[in-house]
Amino acid sequence: MSWRPRLSTILLFINLGILLLPLGCISALRLYESELVRRTESELISQGTLIGAAYREELLQLFSSASNAAVGAASGSYGLPAAILPQQSSYDRAPQKYHPISPELDIAGEIIRPPAPAAVASLTSPDRFAIGAGRRITPMLHSSKDVTLVGIRVLDFHGTVVSTTGGELGSSLTNREEVRKALAGKYASLLRQRLSDEAQPVVTSLSRGNLLRVFVCMPIVHEGRVFGAVMLSRTPLDIRKALYLVRGQIAIAAAVLIGVVLIITILTSITVNHPLKALVRQAERIVQGEKVGPLVPDKSGIHEIAQLSQAVSAMAKTLEERTDYIRTFAANVSHEFKTPLTSIRGTVELLEDHLQSMSDDERNRFLRIIASDTERLERLVRRLLELARADTSTAGDERIDAIAVLKSLVQRYGEQGTLISLEGEESPVPVKMGREVFESLVTNMIENARQHGGEGVRINITGHVLEMPDDKAFELNIRDDGPGISPGNRDKVFRPFFTTARESGGSGLGLSIVQALLHAHGGSILLEPSDKGAWFKVRVPV
Repeated sequence: MSWRPRLSTILLFINLGILLLPLGCISALRLYESELVRRTESELISQGTLIGAAYREELLQLFSSASNAAVGAASGSYGLPAAILPQQSSYDRAPQKYHPISPELDIAGEIIRPPAPAAVASLTSPDRFAIGAGRRITPMLHSSKDVTLVGIRVLDFHGTVVSTTGGELGSSLTNREEVRKALAGKYASLLRQRLSDEAQPVVTSLSRGNLLRVFVCMPIVHEGRVFGAVMLSRTPLDIRKALYLVRGQIAIAAAVLIGVVLIITILTSITVNHPLKALVRQAERIVQGEKVGPLVPDKSGIHEIAQLSQAVSAMAKTLEERTDYIRTFAANVSHEFKTPLTSIRGTVELLEDHLQSMSDDERNRFLRIIASDTERLERLVRRLLELARADTSTAGDERIDAIAVLKSLVQRYGEQGTLISLEGEESPVPVKMGREVFESLVTNMIENARQHGGEGVRINITGHVLEMPDDKAFELNIRDDGPGISPGNRDKVFRPFFTTARESGGSGLGLSIVQALLHAHGGSILLEPSDKGAWFKVRVPV
C-alpha cells in the first residue's frame, strides 16, 4: 500500500511554509542590516589604519628633524623628547608580524549608546609635534570625507584633537569611552544613536537615513608606545537605500517566493481538492440513484481522503445492498401476505353471498379457513418483528452459560416429545450473548429441524470450545435425521421467506433471524454437507 500523507501533515507543512516566509525575510533583512554595519566598520578600520600610519610618519619626521645629539642620547631612537613619551602599550608587543582587526559589531546583540557627547576643553596643551603632524594630514582628511562621508578626528596621546574634519580642534575627547580605550592601546568600536533635524531623505538620495552611527577608534602605535589615536565615524548604509540598490535581486527573490506559493497551492489542490471533487461527484451519483463501483483514490491523495473514499465506497455498497434487500423483502412480504389475505377475502365473500344457504359443515369449514389464514398472518407478523429486532440487534455486555441454556432447552423440548441429544462440553461456557438472544437462535434451529423433519425427527447438538486466532468461540454442530436439503436449495436457505415447509407452518424467516443475531454478536452459521439430514455449524464468541 503506497504511503499517503495525512491532512494534518499537509496543513502543518503549509502553515510552516507560510510562517517561514515572513520570518525568513525578516531574518534575512536583519542579517543584511548587520552586514551593512560590519561592512561600514571594516571600511572605517581600513581608512583609520591608513590615516594613523600617515599621522605616525608625519610625527616621526617632525621628531627626526628636531632632534639633536644630546636629546637623542638621552631619549633613544629618533631623538624623541622624554617628556612626550606615553605609557608603554601591549598593542605592538605580540610576536606576530600581522595584527588584523576583524569587524565585531552586531546590530542584534550590540548595545546602542546615546549620541556622542560634545568635546570638552583640554586640560593640557597639545604637543607642538602633534599639532604639526595633524596640520599636515588635515587636507587629506577633508578630501577623504568628501568621498567617503566619514567623520575623522586625530588625537594626540593626551586625547586632544590635532586634526579633524569637524570643529573640535584643540578640544579633548577623553570623555568618550572609545577614546579612552584606544589611548590605552586597544581597538574600540561601538554604535551610537544618530540624531538629525533633517527630513528623511528619499530612497534615491546619497544622504543617510539610518538612525545609527558607527564609531571606530584605533590607537596609533610605534614600537610599543601609543602616540595618539584616530577616531572615525560614519552612518551605515540605510536598509531602504541598500534594498533600493539591489532592487533587481529583490525582484528575482520575490518572483521565486511567488513561485513557491504557487507550487504550494498547486500541490494542495492536487492532494486535497481533486480527490475531494471526485468524492463529491460519486456522492452526487449515489444521490441520483446510480450504482457506482468502488472509488479508487488518486495516488496523489492524502491519507484521510483515502480513508474517506473507502468509507464512501463501503457506504454506497451497503446502501445498494440494503436497497436491494428492502426491495426484495417488500416483494416477499407482499407475496406472503397476499396469499392468506386473498384466501380470507374470498372466503368472506362466499360467506356473505351464501351464508343462509350453506350447511353447518360448509360454514364451519370456511370459518376454519379464515382462522387458519389469520393464524398464518399472525405468525408471519410475529416472525417479521423477530427479524426486525435481529437486524437491529447489537452486542451488549451480557454473558450467559451456554451449556446451562442448552440443557434447559433440551429438557423443555423433550417434555414436548422432541428427541434432542446434547454432547460435548460439560463445564460452563460463558458466551458473549444475552440469554434471550441465545435461546432465540437455538430455538429457531430446533424449530427449523422440526418443521422440515416432522414430529419424529431426531436432533443431535454437539458443543465444544474452539481456539480462534483472535479469540475463543463456542461451536455448535446441530444435526437432524430428516430429509435434508437438496443441492439446488443449499444457496437459498438463508434467504428471507424461502422455505419448503410452508404447509407445516414454516415462514422462511427462522434461519434469517439466526443469521442476523449471530452477525450482530460477531458469530457465524454455515450449512455443512451431510449424507443424511441437515448439518448446521454455529459459532458464538466466548
